[in-house]
Amino acid sequence: MEETIAAIATAYGEGGIGIVRISGPNAKQILDDLFVPMHFQGSTHIVNRQLAYGHIMDPVDNAVVDEVMAVFMKAPATYTREDVVEVQCHGSTVSLRKILSLVLDSGARLAEPGEFTKRAFLNGRIDLSQAEAVIDVVRAKTDKSFQTAMNQLEGNLSRRVRDLRKQLMDILVKLAVNIDYPDEDIEELTYEELINSLTLIGDKIDELIASADTGRMIKEGIRITIVGRPNVGKSSLLNALLREQRAIVTEIPGTTRDTIEEGLSLQGIPVYLTDTAGIHSTADPIEQMGIERSKAAFDKADLIVFMVDGSRELSQEDLQIADRIGDRKVIVMLNKIDLGKLVSPQHLRELLPNAKFVDAAVIEEKGIPELEELVVDLVYGGQVIQEHSDIITNARHKDLLVRARKDIYDGMIMACQFEALDFIEVDVRHAWELLGDIIGETVTEDIVDAVFQRFCLGK
Repeated sequence: MEETIAAIATAYGEGGIGIVRISGPNAKQILDDLFVPMHFQGSTHIVNRQLAYGHIMDPVDNAVVDEVMAVFMKAPATYTREDVVEVQCHGSTVSLRKILSLVLDSGARLAEPGEFTKRAFLNGRIDLSQAEAVIDVVRAKTDKSFQTAMNQLEGNLSRRVRDLRKQLMDILVKLAVNIDYPDEDIEELTYEELINSLTLIGDKIDELIASADTGRMIKEGIRITIVGRPNVGKSSLLNALLREQRAIVTEIPGTTRDTIEEGLSLQGIPVYLTDTAGIHSTADPIEQMGIERSKAAFDKADLIVFMVDGSRELSQEDLQIADRIGDRKVIVMLNKIDLGKLVSPQHLRELLPNAKFVDAAVIEEKGIPELEELVVDLVYGGQVIQEHSDIITNARHKDLLVRARKDIYDGMIMACQFEALDFIEVDVRHAWELLGDIIGETVTEDIVDAVFQRFCLGK
């Protein structure tokens, strides 16, 4: 923390502007050593938080390295709560590399991945959950995942966790008083009061845990695999969802011989679609390879879209695919109903009791909106999620919440059995500590290091 760090803060490659960021006690001195501002109203001084135009000079030969804009931001009102300098140069890899090299020669060291944000955390500007949200903002692929990450960065989750910890601390204080001073004239903590308080806290944690699957899909996306026997319209469905002719569509069965993967955004949710080769018995070795890849994609999917030719009766291949699906999440699309509906859905409902059904004529784009709505409902689990709702998107947070919930449940069980308050206090305190790990108040150094290793250089 006593060292001055520096890194290139913009993405690698050519661009209009590139930024070299410096943070630490010697940031201002390094800027003074390398930057020569142009005269402005007779002054050559760098003004706090004011962009200055000038040149970065090589102090060895006094040569101009690049024409730049530079800004000095004095602590503590900066990203890291340290003195920060940013040099905006031309977005050439040569210019950026030369400027960074001069900064390092002037006494800074190369920042580790995520070290700027780590310093913001260690200096108390943000907590650990907000720091983790920074990388989610950078990596967001849709408006919804970006907004979810921004909500966490703004401290929505932190406030809820702190509120839960405060409630647990109130219980811990009452437990400590009743344990240490049982004979004093103090308010007695009844087991009924203890059970009610822990139940209320447990319910609130359950709400956060319940949002984790939705959060994962919003952050990482949902994988959907389209399966079915040959020539039922799988590639036509892929094209209809993408709104482009991505896959070749013919009336010849077996046109698709390999998996085709494409991504799209569906109401702000990242969706990864896989169109598969028709699953059927064949002696063709190339088709067999495609079918094996189809089965592999089938196993990795979060959701199966099972396409059936609704204009024909179920075939043995349809039944075999249905049997393979089992209790997986599935939407059955009865396609080609514009040609007449001969298939009996009842048999499929018996085989797939949890399936959702959509009547479709994909070639005419009928059934596509209904399919999309079912996918969105699956992600949100039938819940109405408000724009600023707190959604758990981080696997580390979910694990800590689940473990804290178990401790609270164990404490409730012991309270119901009128166990000694000392035993209950152990579980309540551990739950309090686990929630502290989410925001970094009780977290260990190795976990902090592991979190920031996922960051890119310069952030």
